[in-house]
Amino acid sequence: MTGFGPKLTANGAEFRLWAPGAERVELMLDGRAEPMQRDSRGWYTFEAAGVKAGARYRFRINGDLEVPDPGSRFQPEDIAGPSELIDHGAYEWRAKDWRGRPWTETVLLETHVGTFTPEGSYRAMIGKLDHLVETGITALELMPLADFPGRRNWGYDGVLWYAPDSVYGRPDDLQALIDEAHLRGLMVFLDVVYNHFGPEGNYLSSYAPTFFSETHTPWGNGINYNIDEVRTYAIGNALAWLRDYRFDGLRLDAVHAIPDQGSVPMLHELSREAGKLAADTGRHIHLVLENDDNIASLLDPVTDPARGKYRAQWNDDYHHAWHSALTGESQGYYSDYADSAFDHLARALGSGFAYQGEPSPHRGGTPRGEPSGDLPPLAFINFLQNHDQIGNRALGDRLEALAKPEAIEAALQILLLAPNVPMLFQGEEWGSQAPFPFFCDFHGELADAIRKGRRKEFEGAYAKYGDDVPDPLSEDSFTSAKVDWSEPTGIGAKRLALVKRLLDTRKRELVPHLKDTRFGDAKVDEQCLLAAHWKLAMGSCISWRTYRTIRSKLRRRLGRSCGAVARLIHFPRGR
Repeated sequence: MTGFGPKLTANGAEFRLWAPGAERVELMLDGRAEPMQRDSRGWYTFEAAGVKAGARYRFRINGDLEVPDPGSRFQPEDIAGPSELIDHGAYEWRAKDWRGRPWTETVLLETHVGTFTPEGSYRAMIGKLDHLVETGITALELMPLADFPGRRNWGYDGVLWYAPDSVYGRPDDLQALIDEAHLRGLMVFLDVVYNHFGPEGNYLSSYAPTFFSETHTPWGNGINYNIDEVRTYAIGNALAWLRDYRFDGLRLDAVHAIPDQGSVPMLHELSREAGKLAADTGRHIHLVLENDDNIASLLDPVTDPARGKYRAQWNDDYHHAWHSALTGESQGYYSDYADSAFDHLARALGSGFAYQGEPSPHRGGTPRGEPSGDLPPLAFINFLQNHDQIGNRALGDRLEALAKPEAIEAALQILLLAPNVPMLFQGEEWGSQAPFPFFCDFHGELADAIRKGRRKEFEGAYAKYGDDVPDPLSEDSFTSAKVDWSEPTGIGAKRLALVKRLLDTRKRELVPHLKDTRFGDAKVDEQCLLAAHWKLAMGSCISWRTYRTIRSKLRRRLGRSCGAVARLIHFPRGR
Protein backbone atom coordinates (compact mmCIF):
# COMPACT_ATOMS: atom_id res chain seq x y z
CA MET A 1 0.00 0.00 0.00
CA THR A 2 1.12 3.55 -0.72
CA GLY A 3 2.28 5.53 2.28
CA PHE A 4 1.42 9.09 3.27
CA GLY A 5 3.71 12.06 2.87
CA PRO A 6 6.27 13.16 0.27
CA LYS A 7 9.24 11.08 -0.78
CA LEU A 8 12.60 12.51 -1.86
CA THR A 9 13.90 10.95 -5.07
CA ALA A 10 17.14 11.14 -7.02
CA ASN A 11 15.70 13.89 -9.23
CA GLY A 12 13.45 15.74 -6.80
CA ALA A 13 10.41 14.59 -4.85
CA GLU A 14 7.20 12.63 -5.28
CA PHE A 15 4.11 14.14 -3.66
CA ARG A 16 0.99 12.12 -2.93
CA LEU A 17 -2.40 12.56 -1.34
CA TRP A 18 -5.20 10.07 -0.71
CA ALA A 19 -8.33 12.02 -1.65
CA PRO A 20 -10.99 9.56 -2.86
CA GLY A 21 -13.72 12.17 -2.36
CA ALA A 22 -12.04 14.81 -4.53
CA GLU A 23 -12.69 15.35 -8.23
CA ARG A 24 -9.44 17.26 -8.79
CA VAL A 25 -6.26 17.84 -6.76
CA GLU A 26 -3.39 20.20 -7.54
CA LEU A 27 0.00 20.51 -5.92
CA MET A 28 0.69 24.13 -4.95
CA LEU A 29 4.47 24.52 -5.18
CA ASP A 30 6.72 27.50 -5.94
CA GLY A 31 3.77 29.71 -6.84
CA ARG A 32 2.32 27.34 -9.41
CA ALA A 33 -0.44 24.75 -9.48
CA GLU A 34 0.51 21.30 -10.79
CA PRO A 35 -2.34 18.90 -11.71
CA MET A 36 -1.94 15.56 -9.90
CA GLN A 37 -2.71 12.16 -11.41
CA ARG A 38 -5.34 9.93 -9.78
CA ASP A 39 -5.33 6.13 -9.57
CA SER A 40 -8.20 3.72 -8.96
CA ARG A 41 -7.83 3.88 -5.17
CA GLY A 42 -8.10 7.66 -4.97
CA TRP A 43 -4.37 8.38 -4.65
CA TYR A 44 -3.16 11.57 -6.35
CA THR A 45 0.55 11.81 -7.23
CA PHE A 46 2.97 14.24 -8.84
CA GLU A 47 6.73 13.98 -9.35
CA ALA A 48 8.46 17.35 -9.12
CA ALA A 49 11.98 17.59 -10.57
CA GLY A 50 14.60 19.70 -8.85
CA VAL A 51 12.75 20.01 -5.56
CA LYS A 52 14.89 19.80 -2.43
CA ALA A 53 14.37 19.58 1.32
CA GLY A 54 13.02 22.86 2.65
CA ALA A 55 10.48 23.34 -0.15
CA ARG A 56 7.01 24.32 1.03
CA TYR A 57 3.80 23.13 -0.55
CA ARG A 58 0.04 22.65 -0.19
CA PHE A 59 -2.69 20.70 -1.95
CA ARG A 60 -5.67 22.42 -3.61
CA ILE A 61 -8.89 20.42 -3.60
CA ASN A 62 -11.38 20.92 -6.46
CA GLY A 63 -9.82 24.24 -7.41
CA ASP A 64 -10.88 25.86 -4.14
CA LEU A 65 -9.80 24.53 -0.73
CA GLU A 66 -6.05 24.62 0.02
CA VAL A 67 -4.95 22.15 2.70
CA PRO A 68 -1.68 21.00 4.29
CA ASP A 69 -0.42 17.49 3.60
CA PRO A 70 -1.95 15.05 6.16
CA GLY A 71 1.41 13.25 5.92
CA SER A 72 3.36 16.48 6.42
CA ARG A 73 6.66 16.01 8.22
CA PHE A 74 6.78 19.63 9.43
CA GLN A 75 4.52 22.68 9.64
CA PRO A 76 6.71 25.76 10.23
CA GLU A 77 3.66 28.09 10.16
CA ASP A 78 1.29 25.92 12.25
CA ILE A 79 -1.47 23.62 11.09
CA ALA A 80 -3.04 25.86 8.43
CA GLY A 81 0.27 26.85 6.85
CA PRO A 82 2.23 25.15 4.08
CA SER A 83 3.93 21.82 4.68
CA GLU A 84 7.73 21.62 4.48
CA LEU A 85 9.68 18.87 2.74
CA ILE A 86 12.03 17.27 5.29
CA ASP A 87 15.07 15.04 4.74
CA HIS A 88 15.30 12.98 7.95
CA GLY A 89 18.37 11.22 6.62
CA ALA A 90 20.38 14.43 6.72
CA TYR A 91 20.83 14.24 10.50
CA GLU A 92 24.21 12.78 11.54
CA TRP A 93 23.47 10.45 14.44
CA ARG A 94 26.19 10.26 17.09
CA ALA A 95 24.80 7.32 19.08
CA LYS A 96 25.28 5.05 16.07
CA ASP A 97 25.52 1.83 18.09
CA TRP A 98 22.46 2.44 20.26
CA ARG A 99 20.09 -0.53 20.26
CA GLY A 100 17.95 0.41 23.26
CA ARG A 101 17.53 -1.25 26.62
CA PRO A 102 15.57 -4.35 27.69
CA TRP A 103 12.11 -3.78 29.16
CA THR A 104 13.24 -5.02 32.57
CA GLU A 105 15.40 -1.90 33.02
CA THR A 106 12.60 0.59 32.35
CA VAL A 107 11.89 3.42 34.81
CA LEU A 108 9.73 6.04 33.10
CA LEU A 109 9.47 9.79 33.59
CA GLU A 110 6.50 11.34 31.76
CA THR A 111 7.15 14.87 30.53
CA HIS A 112 5.54 17.68 28.55
CA VAL A 113 8.12 19.42 26.35
CA GLY A 114 6.57 22.86 26.70
CA THR A 115 6.56 22.87 30.52
CA PHE A 116 9.59 20.71 31.32
CA THR A 117 11.98 23.67 30.99
CA PRO A 118 11.58 27.47 31.05
CA GLU A 119 12.32 27.57 27.33
CA GLY A 120 9.91 24.76 26.49
CA SER A 121 11.94 23.30 23.64
CA TYR A 122 13.60 20.08 22.53
CA ARG A 123 17.05 21.64 22.76
CA ALA A 124 16.42 22.93 26.29
CA MET A 125 15.48 19.43 27.45
CA ILE A 126 18.96 18.21 26.59
CA GLY A 127 20.34 20.19 29.51
CA LYS A 128 18.17 18.19 31.95
CA LEU A 129 19.09 14.70 30.74
CA ASP A 130 21.99 14.32 33.16
CA HIS A 131 19.56 14.94 36.03
CA LEU A 132 17.47 11.99 34.85
CA VAL A 133 20.48 9.70 34.65
CA GLU A 134 21.73 10.74 38.09
CA THR A 135 18.27 10.13 39.56
CA GLY A 136 18.02 6.61 38.16
CA ILE A 137 15.46 7.28 35.42
CA THR A 138 16.10 5.13 32.35
CA ALA A 139 13.33 6.30 29.99
CA LEU A 140 12.01 9.73 29.08
CA GLU A 141 8.40 9.72 27.85
CA LEU A 142 7.16 12.73 25.87
CA MET A 143 3.51 13.70 25.74
CA PRO A 144 2.18 13.90 22.15
CA LEU A 145 4.05 16.03 19.61
CA ALA A 146 1.76 15.75 16.55
CA ASP A 147 1.09 19.24 15.21
CA PHE A 148 -1.70 21.00 17.12
CA PRO A 149 -3.31 24.45 16.79
CA GLY A 150 -1.68 27.42 18.49
CA ARG A 151 1.28 27.86 20.82
CA ARG A 152 0.36 25.59 23.72
CA ASN A 153 -1.47 22.31 24.12
CA TRP A 154 -1.27 19.04 26.03
CA GLY A 155 -0.78 17.40 22.64
CA TYR A 156 -3.97 15.35 22.43
CA ASP A 157 -5.49 17.79 19.92
CA GLY A 158 -3.02 16.88 17.19
CA VAL A 159 -4.31 16.87 13.59
CA LEU A 160 -1.14 16.29 11.54
CA TRP A 161 0.19 13.10 13.08
CA TYR A 162 3.53 12.95 11.27
CA ALA A 163 4.66 16.52 11.98
CA PRO A 164 6.31 17.28 15.35
CA ASP A 165 4.92 20.63 16.45
CA SER A 166 7.07 23.60 15.47
CA VAL A 167 6.52 25.38 18.79
CA TYR A 168 9.15 23.07 20.34
CA GLY A 169 11.70 23.30 17.52
CA ARG A 170 12.51 21.76 14.18
CA PRO A 171 12.68 18.01 13.36
CA ASP A 172 16.46 17.94 13.68
CA ASP A 173 16.12 19.46 17.16
CA LEU A 174 13.95 16.51 18.16
CA GLN A 175 16.47 14.13 16.62
CA ALA A 176 19.23 15.83 18.61
CA LEU A 177 17.28 15.42 21.87
CA ILE A 178 16.84 11.70 21.25
CA ASP A 179 20.45 11.31 20.13
CA GLU A 180 21.74 13.01 23.29
CA ALA A 181 19.46 10.85 25.42
CA HIS A 182 20.82 7.71 23.78
CA LEU A 183 24.40 8.87 24.34
CA ARG A 184 23.56 8.91 28.06
CA GLY A 185 21.88 5.50 28.03
CA LEU A 186 18.36 6.91 28.19
CA MET A 187 15.47 5.49 26.19
CA VAL A 188 12.91 7.94 24.76
CA PHE A 189 9.22 7.10 24.39
CA LEU A 190 6.46 9.06 22.65
CA ASP A 191 2.76 9.25 23.42
CA VAL A 192 0.70 8.85 20.21
CA VAL A 193 -3.03 9.31 19.65
CA TYR A 194 -4.80 7.01 17.17
CA ASN A 195 -8.34 7.31 18.53
CA HIS A 196 -9.26 10.80 17.29
CA PHE A 197 -8.14 14.05 15.66
CA GLY A 198 -8.25 17.44 17.34
CA PRO A 199 -11.23 19.79 16.84
CA GLU A 200 -9.42 22.34 14.65
CA GLY A 201 -7.36 21.95 11.48
CA ASN A 202 -8.44 18.47 10.34
CA TYR A 203 -9.45 18.67 6.67
CA LEU A 204 -9.58 14.94 5.93
CA SER A 205 -13.37 14.71 5.87
CA SER A 206 -13.51 17.27 3.03
CA TYR A 207 -11.63 15.05 0.58
CA ALA A 208 -11.53 11.59 2.24
CA PRO A 209 -14.90 11.28 4.05
CA THR A 210 -14.56 7.49 4.46
CA PHE A 211 -11.59 8.12 6.76
CA PHE A 212 -14.24 8.33 9.51
CA SER A 213 -17.02 5.91 10.48
CA GLU A 214 -20.51 6.30 11.90
CA THR A 215 -19.44 5.09 15.35
CA HIS A 216 -18.87 7.66 18.04
CA THR A 217 -16.09 8.34 20.52
CA PRO A 218 -15.88 11.00 23.25
CA TRP A 219 -14.20 13.23 20.65
CA GLY A 220 -16.44 12.70 17.61
CA ASN A 221 -16.82 10.07 14.91
CA GLY A 222 -14.51 7.08 15.10
CA ILE A 223 -11.59 6.54 12.73
CA ASN A 224 -12.42 3.84 10.16
CA TYR A 225 -9.58 1.35 10.36
CA ASN A 226 -11.57 -1.07 8.21
CA ILE A 227 -10.07 0.79 5.22
CA ASP A 228 -6.52 -0.08 4.17
CA GLU A 229 -5.40 3.51 3.58
CA VAL A 230 -6.60 4.59 7.01
CA ARG A 231 -4.70 1.73 8.66
CA THR A 232 -1.66 2.71 6.63
CA TYR A 233 -1.91 6.26 7.94
CA ALA A 234 -1.73 5.16 11.60
CA ILE A 235 0.71 2.27 11.24
CA GLY A 236 2.97 4.28 8.94
CA ASN A 237 2.94 7.06 11.51
CA ALA A 238 4.07 4.73 14.29
CA LEU A 239 6.88 3.38 12.11
CA ALA A 240 7.93 6.91 11.11
CA TRP A 241 8.43 7.96 14.74
CA LEU A 242 10.37 4.78 15.46
CA ARG A 243 12.45 4.92 12.28
CA ASP A 244 13.05 8.61 11.47
CA TYR A 245 13.49 9.78 15.07
CA ARG A 246 14.64 6.51 16.63
CA PHE A 247 12.16 6.58 19.48
CA ASP A 248 12.58 3.48 21.64
CA GLY A 249 8.89 3.03 22.25
CA LEU A 250 5.37 4.39 21.90
CA ARG A 251 2.50 4.70 24.32
CA LEU A 252 -0.86 4.45 22.52
CA ASP A 253 -3.47 6.70 24.06
CA ALA A 254 -6.93 5.40 25.04
CA VAL A 255 -7.12 2.39 22.73
CA HIS A 256 -10.50 1.48 24.27
CA ALA A 257 -11.82 4.40 22.17
CA ILE A 258 -10.82 2.82 18.83
CA PRO A 259 -14.05 1.03 17.87
CA ASP A 260 -13.42 0.27 14.18
CA GLN A 261 -10.18 -1.71 14.04
CA GLY A 262 -11.02 -4.01 11.14
CA SER A 263 -11.15 -7.81 10.77
CA VAL A 264 -7.47 -8.00 11.69
CA PRO A 265 -7.29 -5.50 14.56
CA MET A 266 -5.25 -2.43 13.68
CA LEU A 267 -3.51 -2.70 17.05
CA HIS A 268 -2.31 -6.21 16.21
CA GLU A 269 -0.96 -5.15 12.81
CA LEU A 270 0.76 -2.10 14.26
CA SER A 271 2.55 -4.22 16.87
CA ARG A 272 3.54 -6.80 14.28
CA GLU A 273 5.02 -4.15 11.95
CA ALA A 274 6.93 -2.52 14.80
CA GLY A 275 8.25 -5.98 15.69
CA LYS A 276 9.53 -6.41 12.14
CA LEU A 277 11.35 -3.07 12.38
CA ALA A 278 12.92 -4.16 15.67
CA ALA A 279 14.04 -7.47 14.17
CA ASP A 280 15.47 -5.81 11.05
CA THR A 281 17.46 -3.24 13.04
CA GLY A 282 18.39 -5.30 16.11
CA ARG A 283 16.75 -2.72 18.37
CA HIS A 284 14.64 -3.03 21.51
CA ILE A 285 11.30 -1.39 20.64
CA HIS A 286 8.64 -1.22 23.34
CA LEU A 287 4.94 -0.53 22.70
CA VAL A 288 2.57 0.15 25.61
CA LEU A 289 -1.11 0.96 25.95
CA GLU A 290 -3.60 3.03 27.84
CA ASN A 291 -6.74 0.89 27.91
CA ASP A 292 -9.62 1.48 30.30
CA ASP A 293 -11.05 -1.93 29.35
CA ASN A 294 -8.19 -3.82 31.11
CA ILE A 295 -7.79 -6.37 28.31
CA ALA A 296 -5.05 -8.66 29.61
CA SER A 297 -4.90 -10.68 26.39
CA LEU A 298 -3.34 -7.70 24.57
CA LEU A 299 -0.25 -7.78 26.80
CA ASP A 300 3.03 -9.69 26.52
CA PRO A 301 6.14 -8.13 28.11
CA VAL A 302 8.38 -11.11 27.38
CA THR A 303 8.25 -11.79 23.62
CA ASP A 304 10.91 -9.67 21.93
CA PRO A 305 10.41 -8.41 19.28
CA ALA A 306 6.65 -7.98 19.56
CA ARG A 307 4.40 -10.16 17.42
CA GLY A 308 1.04 -8.47 17.70
CA LYS A 309 0.86 -7.68 21.41
CA TYR A 310 2.10 -4.93 23.73
CA ARG A 311 4.69 -4.81 26.47
CA ALA A 312 2.49 -3.29 29.14
CA GLN A 313 -0.51 -1.17 30.06
CA TRP A 314 -0.75 1.95 32.18
CA ASN A 315 -2.39 0.55 35.32
CA ASP A 316 -5.03 3.09 36.31
CA ASP A 317 -6.34 0.67 38.95
CA TYR A 318 -3.08 0.97 40.85
CA HIS A 319 -3.23 4.77 40.75
CA HIS A 320 -6.89 5.00 41.70
CA ALA A 321 -6.50 2.71 44.69
CA TRP A 322 -3.53 4.67 46.01
CA HIS A 323 -5.19 8.02 45.38
CA SER A 324 -8.33 6.99 47.23
CA ALA A 325 -6.26 5.67 50.13
CA LEU A 326 -4.07 8.76 50.39
CA THR A 327 -6.71 11.45 49.89
CA GLY A 328 -10.05 9.92 50.85
CA GLU A 329 -11.55 11.15 47.58
CA SER A 330 -14.51 9.16 46.30
CA GLN A 331 -15.93 11.17 43.41
CA GLY A 332 -16.04 9.95 39.81
CA TYR A 333 -14.04 6.81 39.08
CA TYR A 334 -12.59 6.86 42.61
CA SER A 335 -16.00 5.61 43.76
CA ASP A 336 -14.95 2.15 42.51
CA TYR A 337 -12.07 2.08 45.02
CA ALA A 338 -12.91 4.32 47.96
CA ASP A 339 -14.64 1.78 50.20
CA SER A 340 -11.77 -0.73 50.07
CA ALA A 341 -8.80 1.13 48.64
CA PHE A 342 -6.10 -1.00 50.26
CA ASP A 343 -7.79 -4.23 49.19
CA HIS A 344 -7.81 -2.97 45.61
CA LEU A 345 -4.16 -1.99 45.99
CA ALA A 346 -3.29 -5.45 47.27
CA ARG A 347 -5.04 -7.04 44.31
CA ALA A 348 -3.16 -4.80 41.87
CA LEU A 349 0.14 -5.74 43.50
CA GLY A 350 -0.81 -9.41 43.68
CA SER A 351 -2.25 -9.98 40.20
CA GLY A 352 -2.11 -6.85 38.03
CA PHE A 353 -5.52 -5.28 37.58
CA ALA A 354 -7.87 -4.55 40.46
CA TYR A 355 -10.84 -5.07 38.13
CA GLN A 356 -10.55 -8.40 36.30
CA GLY A 357 -14.11 -8.87 35.11
CA GLU A 358 -15.96 -7.58 38.18
CA PRO A 359 -18.80 -5.06 37.72
CA SER A 360 -17.74 -1.42 37.95
CA PRO A 361 -20.24 0.72 39.88
CA HIS A 362 -18.86 3.84 38.24
CA ARG A 363 -19.71 2.33 34.83
CA GLY A 364 -23.24 1.39 35.82
CA GLY A 365 -22.35 -2.12 36.90
CA THR A 366 -20.77 -3.11 33.58
CA PRO A 367 -18.12 -5.83 33.98
CA ARG A 368 -14.61 -4.49 33.43
CA GLY A 369 -11.36 -6.27 32.64
CA GLU A 370 -9.94 -9.75 32.20
CA PRO A 371 -8.02 -12.03 34.60
CA SER A 372 -4.41 -10.84 34.66
CA GLY A 373 -2.65 -12.90 37.33
CA ASP A 374 -0.95 -15.17 34.77
CA LEU A 375 0.87 -12.21 33.22
CA PRO A 376 4.31 -11.16 34.52
CA PRO A 377 4.32 -8.04 36.73
CA LEU A 378 6.28 -6.30 33.94
CA ALA A 379 3.02 -6.09 31.96
CA PHE A 380 1.86 -3.26 34.25
CA ILE A 381 3.13 0.31 34.38
CA ASN A 382 2.30 1.62 37.86
CA PHE A 383 2.26 5.24 38.95
CA LEU A 384 1.00 7.59 41.63
CA GLN A 385 0.58 10.57 39.26
CA ASN A 386 0.46 11.31 35.54
CA HIS A 387 -0.70 14.14 33.30
CA ASP A 388 -4.33 12.93 33.27
CA GLN A 389 -4.69 12.32 36.99
CA ILE A 390 -3.27 15.76 37.81
CA GLY A 391 -4.56 17.80 34.89
CA ASN A 392 -8.10 16.46 34.87
CA ARG A 393 -8.66 17.91 38.33
CA ALA A 394 -10.32 21.32 38.55
CA LEU A 395 -7.19 23.00 39.95
CA GLY A 396 -4.63 20.72 38.33
CA ASP A 397 -3.15 20.13 41.80
CA ARG A 398 -0.64 17.37 42.49
CA LEU A 399 -0.68 14.69 45.17
CA GLU A 400 1.74 16.78 47.23
CA ALA A 401 -1.07 19.25 47.88
CA LEU A 402 -3.50 16.53 48.94
CA ALA A 403 -1.66 14.02 51.16
CA LYS A 404 0.93 13.94 53.94
CA PRO A 405 4.59 13.68 52.87
CA GLU A 406 5.12 10.58 55.02
CA ALA A 407 2.28 8.73 53.29
CA ILE A 408 3.50 9.76 49.82
CA GLU A 409 7.00 8.54 50.64
CA ALA A 410 5.64 5.16 51.76
CA ALA A 411 3.73 4.90 48.49
CA LEU A 412 6.85 5.85 46.53
CA GLN A 413 8.84 3.11 48.23
CA ILE A 414 6.32 0.49 47.15
CA LEU A 415 6.00 1.96 43.64
CA LEU A 416 9.73 2.02 42.95
CA LEU A 417 10.62 -1.30 44.55
CA ALA A 418 7.78 -3.49 43.32
CA PRO A 419 8.55 -5.62 40.23
CA ASN A 420 6.17 -3.69 37.97
CA VAL A 421 7.45 -0.91 35.70
CA PRO A 422 7.31 2.38 37.65
CA MET A 423 6.50 5.78 36.18
CA LEU A 424 6.89 9.26 37.63
CA PHE A 425 5.54 12.58 36.33
CA GLN A 426 7.95 15.47 35.70
CA GLY A 427 9.19 16.88 39.02
CA GLU A 428 7.60 14.11 41.08
CA GLU A 429 11.06 12.80 41.84
CA TRP A 430 11.64 15.80 44.13
CA GLY A 431 8.02 16.35 45.22
CA SER A 432 7.16 19.25 42.92
CA GLN A 433 3.95 21.06 43.78
CA ALA A 434 3.72 22.84 40.42
CA PRO A 435 0.17 22.31 39.15
CA PHE A 436 -0.49 20.81 35.74
CA PRO A 437 -3.85 22.26 34.69
CA PHE A 438 -5.44 21.59 31.33
CA PHE A 439 -4.37 24.22 28.79
CA CYS A 440 -4.83 24.91 25.07
CA ASP A 441 -4.72 27.79 22.59
CA PHE A 442 -7.97 27.88 20.64
CA HIS A 443 -9.89 30.99 19.67
CA GLY A 444 -13.42 32.18 18.94
CA GLU A 445 -16.40 29.87 19.34
CA LEU A 446 -14.23 26.80 19.99
CA ALA A 447 -12.48 28.54 22.88
CA ASP A 448 -15.84 29.58 24.33
CA ALA A 449 -17.14 26.01 24.01
CA ILE A 450 -14.11 24.63 25.86
CA ARG A 451 -14.54 27.14 28.70
CA LYS A 452 -18.24 26.29 28.92
CA GLY A 453 -17.57 22.55 28.90
CA ARG A 454 -14.89 22.87 31.55
CA ARG A 455 -17.21 24.88 33.79
CA LYS A 456 -19.99 22.31 33.40
CA GLU A 457 -17.59 19.45 34.20
CA PHE A 458 -16.45 21.11 37.42
CA GLU A 459 -19.56 22.98 38.51
CA GLY A 460 -18.93 22.24 42.18
CA ALA A 461 -15.31 23.32 41.98
CA TYR A 462 -16.23 26.62 40.32
CA ALA A 463 -18.75 27.24 43.08
CA LYS A 464 -16.12 26.45 45.71
CA TYR A 465 -12.97 28.00 44.22
CA GLY A 466 -14.37 30.63 41.86
CA ASP A 467 -11.62 32.53 40.05
CA ASP A 468 -8.99 30.12 41.41
CA VAL A 469 -10.06 27.52 38.84
CA PRO A 470 -7.58 27.97 35.97
CA ASP A 471 -8.88 29.18 32.63
CA PRO A 472 -7.68 26.52 30.13
CA LEU A 473 -7.30 29.20 27.43
CA SER A 474 -5.15 31.51 29.56
CA GLU A 475 -1.41 31.60 29.01
CA ASP A 476 -1.07 31.85 32.80
CA SER A 477 -2.45 28.30 33.12
CA PHE A 478 0.29 27.07 30.82
CA THR A 479 3.00 29.10 32.58
CA SER A 480 1.92 27.82 36.01
CA ALA A 481 2.72 24.27 34.89
CA LYS A 482 6.40 25.02 34.23
CA VAL A 483 8.72 22.88 36.33
CA ASP A 484 10.78 24.86 38.87
CA TRP A 485 14.36 23.61 38.48
CA SER A 486 15.55 25.38 41.64
CA GLU A 487 13.61 22.89 43.77
CA PRO A 488 15.77 19.75 43.32
CA THR A 489 18.65 21.42 45.17
CA GLY A 490 16.37 23.28 47.59
CA ILE A 491 13.09 22.21 49.14
CA GLY A 492 13.00 19.02 47.10
CA ALA A 493 16.51 17.77 47.93
CA LYS A 494 15.39 15.33 50.64
CA ARG A 495 12.70 13.70 48.49
CA LEU A 496 15.07 13.49 45.53
CA ALA A 497 17.69 11.76 47.68
CA LEU A 498 15.08 9.19 48.74
CA VAL A 499 14.06 8.49 45.13
CA LYS A 500 17.70 8.12 44.11
CA ARG A 501 18.29 5.57 46.88
CA LEU A 502 15.18 3.63 45.94
CA LEU A 503 16.07 3.52 42.24
CA ASP A 504 19.63 2.50 43.04
CA THR A 505 18.24 -0.36 45.16
CA ARG A 506 15.89 -1.29 42.33
CA LYS A 507 18.79 -1.45 39.88
CA ARG A 508 20.93 -3.63 42.15
CA GLU A 509 18.39 -5.86 43.85
CA LEU A 510 15.40 -6.15 41.52
CA VAL A 511 16.34 -5.66 37.88
CA PRO A 512 18.50 -8.83 37.63
CA HIS A 513 15.46 -10.91 38.65
CA LEU A 514 12.62 -9.18 36.81
CA LYS A 515 12.62 -11.22 33.62
CA ASP A 516 11.60 -14.34 35.54
CA THR A 517 9.40 -12.70 38.19
CA ARG A 518 5.76 -13.78 38.45
CA PHE A 519 2.89 -12.76 40.71
CA GLY A 520 2.55 -14.41 44.12
CA ASP A 521 -0.03 -12.83 46.39
CA ALA A 522 -0.67 -9.71 48.42
CA LYS A 523 -2.95 -8.92 51.34
CA VAL A 524 -3.75 -6.23 53.88
CA ASP A 525 -4.29 -7.20 57.52
CA GLU A 526 -6.66 -5.67 60.04
CA GLN A 527 -4.09 -3.01 60.95
CA CYS A 528 -3.84 -1.99 57.29
CA LEU A 529 -0.32 -3.34 56.98
CA LEU A 530 0.52 -4.67 53.54
CA ALA A 531 2.37 -7.87 52.73
CA ALA A 532 3.11 -9.00 49.17
CA HIS A 533 5.45 -11.41 47.48
CA TRP A 534 6.39 -12.32 43.92
CA LYS A 535 7.85 -15.56 42.65
CA LEU A 536 11.27 -15.80 41.04
CA ALA A 537 12.89 -18.63 39.13
CA MET A 538 14.29 -21.60 41.09
CA GLY A 539 11.82 -21.21 43.94
CA SER A 540 13.04 -17.94 45.50
CA CYS A 541 10.83 -14.92 45.97
CA ILE A 542 10.73 -11.18 46.55
CA SER A 543 8.61 -9.96 49.44
CA TRP A 544 7.26 -6.54 50.35
CA ARG A 545 6.15 -5.67 53.86
CA THR A 546 5.09 -2.40 55.40
CA TYR A 547 5.77 -1.55 59.02
CA ARG A 548 4.10 0.99 61.26
CA THR A 549 7.20 2.82 62.48
CA ILE A 550 5.82 6.35 62.67
CA ARG A 551 3.28 6.66 65.45
CA SER A 552 1.93 10.12 64.63
CA LYS A 553 -1.42 9.60 62.97
CA LEU A 554 -1.98 10.76 59.43
CA ARG A 555 -5.23 12.38 58.47
CA ARG A 556 -8.24 10.62 59.93
CA ARG A 557 -9.64 10.10 56.45
CA LEU A 558 -6.77 7.72 55.69
CA GLY A 559 -8.25 5.29 58.22
CA ARG A 560 -5.68 2.77 59.43
CA SER A 561 -2.97 4.22 57.26
CA CYS A 562 -0.37 2.20 55.45
CA GLY A 563 2.88 2.04 57.38
CA ALA A 564 5.20 4.93 56.65
CA VAL A 565 8.21 2.69 56.06
CA ALA A 566 8.28 -0.26 53.70
CA ARG A 567 10.97 -2.91 53.31
CA LEU A 568 11.98 -5.05 50.40
CA ILE A 569 13.20 -8.53 51.28
CA HIS A 570 14.66 -11.11 48.91
CA PHE A 571 14.22 -14.64 50.20
CA PRO A 572 16.46 -17.18 48.43
CA ARG A 573 15.11 -20.61 47.60
CA GLY A 574 14.07 -22.61 50.62
CA ARG A 575 12.97 -19.69 52.81
